[in-house]
Amino acid sequence: MPRTLLAFDYGRRRIGVAIGQSVTGSASPLGIVVNAATGPDQAALQALIREWRPELLVVGSPAHADGSPSAMQEQVSHFIELLGAFEVPIATVDERYTSIEATAKLKEARAAGARGRITKESIDSAAAVLIAERYLAAHKF
Repeated sequence: MPRTLLAFDYGRRRIGVAIGQSVTGSASPLGIVVNAATGPDQAALQALIREWRPELLVVGSPAHADGSPSAMQEQVSHFIELLGAFEVPIATVDERYTSIEATAKLKEARAAGARGRITKESIDSAAAVLIAERYLAAHKF
């Protein structure tokens, strides 16, 4: 039976979002959720969870190249606590280099004529795709 997950690439201004599914082990970008000084847009998060009804939420866990937690880890931990209110299981995935890899993939697609201008929002959402795909590749879901 196909199962879905929502993946999040947490950032100080934007949280990239992707939807992944178990059958193909692939994911697609869904855009971003705004993250303001007051915190993530709760209504937008609720709308995504209501619409897609995921069985799992996956959050990218930031780390330095040596594996030690980055300065963003505390903020990501608060985001995970916030997601806990939705009563959907939550997992984390090492997100090292996802933004760099996402930018490279988007540039390749643009060079091939498959997409237009690359925005920060598209990079964040593409990074969330990579987070979802890393989880799906590493776990039976």
